[in-house]
Amino acid sequence: MIEQIPFGATGHKSTRILFGAAALGAMRQDKADAVLSMILDRGINHIDVAASYGDAELRLAPFLQDHRGRVFLATKTGKRTRDAALRSIENSLERMQVDQIDMIQMHNLTNDSEWETALGDKGSVKAAIEAKEQGMVRFIGVTGHGTRAAEMHLKSLEAYEFDSVLLPYSYMMMQDTQYAAEFDRLYEITREKQVAMQTIKSIARRRWREDDPSKRFSWYEPIREEAALRRAVHYVLDRPGIFLNSSSDASLLQIILDAASEFDENNMEDLESAVKQDAIKLNQEALFIRGEMDEVR
Repeated sequence: MIEQIPFGATGHKSTRILFGAAALGAMRQDKADAVLSMILDRGINHIDVAASYGDAELRLAPFLQDHRGRVFLATKTGKRTRDAALRSIENSLERMQVDQIDMIQMHNLTNDSEWETALGDKGSVKAAIEAKEQGMVRFIGVTGHGTRAAEMHLKSLEAYEFDSVLLPYSYMMMQDTQYAAEFDRLYEITREKQVAMQTIKSIARRRWREDDPSKRFSWYEPIREEAALRRAVHYVLDRPGIFLNSSSDASLLQIILDAASEFDENNMEDLESAVKQDAIKLNQEALFIRGEMDEVR
């Protein structure tokens, strides 16, 4: 069984693996149905999607008609103004055919000017608050990519009481000493304030090489060597209280879920050393480089 823990102060106990529904974005409906049936069988009770994930919200609709009460449902809006974000929330409700979303998140809010707009008087956070008051959403979160994600989330939590943050976390990300310090500080604050902390990019190997002919289900090349992949999952779960959003590559989902099921916090003594050796062996590279390569492709 995959452990369930409180998702911040929401009152919901979520499995520590959250289903990243970006995996459904380009799937046929029958394949999406099969994946969703499988995660339900494995006990996953939290789905994270976004308006920008292709057809993912549409693919969720049939599943939610039958199982809405069994999952915590989170989506995202990349809009920064109040009016555009409100329309985005309404569109997400319509696409998923639900009356309420458990959590709306500000998608990838790491740019300074966009942050000022989103947190301003006519920004997207105002839309989220209005949607909450109207019963369209229950909670509000913020997400981010790149080396500034932790820094910007710290700033966001000073400006508004977000219920959740989402950002990259992996052995390679933590080799950036500034990012690691900011992540650790954010971790402390989320624990103090009972803010849920979700992590992404945890099984990334590196950005795709241009000459790599492999099928691409995510914008980065994932770790595919099974033992190393399991250790990458354990690396995240070894930090108490945080969640791991599964990869957009659905072919890896079973291994991720198996790794989470077998995780034993009392048997992780050599994990850091083993993950370091995996990084060397697999020629892992930083997904983001501060000031040079900080965007998602």
